[in-house]
Amino acid sequence: MPTPPPTPSAAFLPGLELSRILYEEAVRPILAEAYPRLRYTAARIGSGSEVLGFDTARSADHEWGPRLNLFLSAEDVAEHGERIHRLLAERLPKEVRGWPTHFRRRDDDALDPVSGHMELVDGPVDHRVSVDGLGPWLVAQLGVDALATAELTVHDWLSIPQQRLLEVTAGAVFHDGLGALDTVRRRLAWYPDQVWRHLLACQWQRLSQEEAFVGRCAEVGDELGSAVVAGRLVRDLMRLCLLLSRTYAPYSKWLGSTFARLPVAADLTPSLRGALAATQCADRERHLCDAYEKVATLQNETGLTDPVDPTRRRYHNRPFLVLHAERFAQALNQTVTGPELRSRPLIGSVDQWADSTDLLSGAPRGIAGPHPCP
Repeated sequence: MPTPPPTPSAAFLPGLELSRILYEEAVRPILAEAYPRLRYTAARIGSGSEVLGFDTARSADHEWGPRLNLFLSAEDVAEHGERIHRLLAERLPKEVRGWPTHFRRRDDDALDPVSGHMELVDGPVDHRVSVDGLGPWLVAQLGVDALATAELTVHDWLSIPQQRLLEVTAGAVFHDGLGALDTVRRRLAWYPDQVWRHLLACQWQRLSQEEAFVGRCAEVGDELGSAVVAGRLVRDLMRLCLLLSRTYAPYSKWLGSTFARLPVAADLTPSLRGALAATQCADRERHLCDAYEKVATLQNETGLTDPVDPTRRRYHNRPFLVLHAERFAQALNQTVTGPELRSRPLIGSVDQWADSTDLLSGAPRGIAGPHPCP
């Protein structure tokens, strides 16, 4: 097995703070001296637990440390980009607050040969200050140039994973000399109203499709299957709460952490945990129905539709208790007036019909291809 890299003795501090220090104490002075008239934007956005504010000391084992996004105009990237990258390699300090600015790739780690690991080095550093044009970076991140596009299309909104939207709208901007990134982040801060209503309808529809399976699986002796379905319903309820709270849902690693930040989490979590921990179908069903009713009440409180009865009921003539969540899906869908959305089945966005980590967080959006709905 490969030997893990040595851990710096520096005290941990949040990665966004480390990025701010890197910019203010190192990158900004270097650029001011070498390129005093250069217009640029400095930020820490994109991938990384620190961008979402969930990094801990554990994060320092790979691709965490003094990192920064430097954005230039297209002309300045072409004329100065490579030289700025080399200049920073030569003149950046070897460490910031005790954390090395050099990142070594672990050739001895066959499972993770790409990630960089901090270590001190003599000579130029292999730093993590990226130098990009903002437009091309957004295309790589979102699949669309949100800088040049005044308004994203319905197809754009449904095709961009929420994790990717988070990576653009979370994090921190330290200097916006180009005067564009803050504007883009505000534009992408949340879905347009009609798209939001459509996604809420689709999420309720997801619940309706499986809520009766908890009882049906158990009825044929499949307690494991019943528990698996309950777990899926818990996840869908958490994602529904994030939608209701106008909060983008990250991919699975940070879903629970993001949900825990919501005001509703304290009241809802006991029911969700109860559903997951239950070993008997009756208990599983009871906890899920408690959760359904609480989230249904939240939906009614938004005022997006006329109130829908939020109480549990039998699943037709079968002995299973459910919410019949399609009632909420139908009520919301009736408020969707945009023709592009009205003609779509209630399948929703890429996050609602796929859950591959590579698709939602690691791969370019193009892997998804065109949206499958007409």
